[in-house]
Amino acid sequence: MYRFLLTPRWLGINLFTVLAIPFCVFMGMWQLGRFEDRVDTHREAESRPAVSSAPAVPLDDVLRQAPSGQYVEAEDSGRPVTASGRYDTENQFTVPGRTLHDEQGHYVLTLLRTEGGDGPALPVVRGWLPGEPGDPADVPAPPSGEVTVEGYVQAAETVDTQEAHTTGGLPEGQVGMVSAASLVNIVPYPVHNVWITLPEAEGAMEPVPPVAPKGGGLDVKAFQNLGYTGEWFVFGGFVVFMWFRFFRREVEVQRDIALGLTEDPAAEGPPPGGTGDGPGPDSDSGPDGPAGSEGPDGPA
Repeated sequence: MYRFLLTPRWLGINLFTVLAIPFCVFMGMWQLGRFEDRVDTHREAESRPAVSSAPAVPLDDVLRQAPSGQYVEAEDSGRPVTASGRYDTENQFTVPGRTLHDEQGHYVLTLLRTEGGDGPALPVVRGWLPGEPGDPADVPAPPSGEVTVEGYVQAAETVDTQEAHTTGGLPEGQVGMVSAASLVNIVPYPVHNVWITLPEAEGAMEPVPPVAPKGGGLDVKAFQNLGYTGEWFVFGGFVVFMWFRFFRREVEVQRDIALGLTEDPAAEGPPPGGTGDGPGPDSDSGPDGPAGSEGPDGPA
């Protein structure tokens, strides 16, 4: 009954099924692996400490360039970096509304002119002071002359940063967040779009601890990989379903033929003894006409 499986039509169906099922399983497992990799990366980012244990490196080693500006990778945030230059004592700012030890206060932000003043300035948070910011002149003065600082690099703050002041209207000498965007129109030189916080503060200031970058949750690509996983497994299941459906249908046809309920299409052919296009050898007519008729010369 199953000899139909050896027909050319079914050999093609079987070959397609044998190749399609493992391919769908492979692609589904590959997409599932991609999803799991993104989940693991997200978990690592969530558990990453605020301070990296890696050794200090020059600032330029962790800076990355993008069309939208400079940035640091998430794994580099909190890494110790070094930079050399001179503090711009004419441009020192305070960042209000910053909490430390459950107490309201403000950051002390000073720009470090690097590369002899020819390169972008580096925002340095030298410390935190309690209370509302007063006259910037009352803020402890930065060291004079050429200095080399070592601090923890941080990504530029944005409007989504907790405690960032985004409504404007701040007095002169204050900025709402630590970023190049908040400083570019205030100082007459370019500014790095990253900043560092010093591990030790001077005078009455307290050091500002670095903050680990907040994860934004799994990205859309992770859920795309999960969706593709389901699609490939569904495709594989559909191939199996259709093969069994065709197989069952063919078995029913062969059973009907065996019971004589249906004629076998492969067995159908021309009538015995001829092609069906004219009279056969058993026809009453012969070369001289119908039987019993007189020939051209009459009866014998």
